[in-house]
Formats: sequence, structure tokens, C-alpha cells
Amino acid sequence: MNEPTTKQPPEHHDFIHSEAFLHSLMKRQLKLSIACAAAFTVLLLGVPLMNYFAPAFMAQRVFGFPLSWLVLGVLFFPFVWIISWQFIRRSLRLENDEVREAQSRK
Repeated sequence: MNEPTTKQPPEHHDFIHSEAFLHSLMKRQLKLSIACAAAFTVLLLGVPLMNYFAPAFMAQRVFGFPLSWLVLGVLFFPFVWIISWQFIRRSLRLENDEVREAQSRK
């Protein structure tokens, strides 16, 4: 007996939704996350280390404040915002680059 054959549609390889695409994007974002975390860690640990190793330098007065208090009380928050802004900007650029690369493969 002849059984009816069903014709399978050709596989369409959608790179944007592939494991390779997601792995590549996640790997690049991990590198970016590690870089931003390292910058934050240097900032977070740098002030106490500078106070310990260079107390005279950190005791200098800048705009009426000791440098350590200026960094902690005034500059720390803007530094964190700058790190966050860089992370968001670069993350969006990575995603856009990945999308362009995936669309060029179509």
C-alpha cells in the first residue's frame, strides 16, 4: 500500500531567535556588566584605600571639604550615575549591533 507522503516545509533558519545569537549577545553583555561592576568596585573600595594609604592627600581641602568627604558626599552619586548611563548606552548599542548582524544574515 502506498502511504501518502506529507511534504515538510523547508526549515527557515531564524538567526535572531537562535541559541548562537542569544549566546553571543549574552556573552557581550556579561563582559559589559563585569566592566561596569569593576568600575563600581574600584570606586567603592578606592576611597577607603586612599584614606588608609594616603591620609594626607585625602585630608586636603577642596571647596571647603576634605577630599574624602567631597568624593563620598558629593561625587559618589554622580559617578554611579555615569557608570549606569554608560552601561545602558553600551548595552543598547550591543543589542542594535546584534540585530543589524542578524538582519544582514537573512
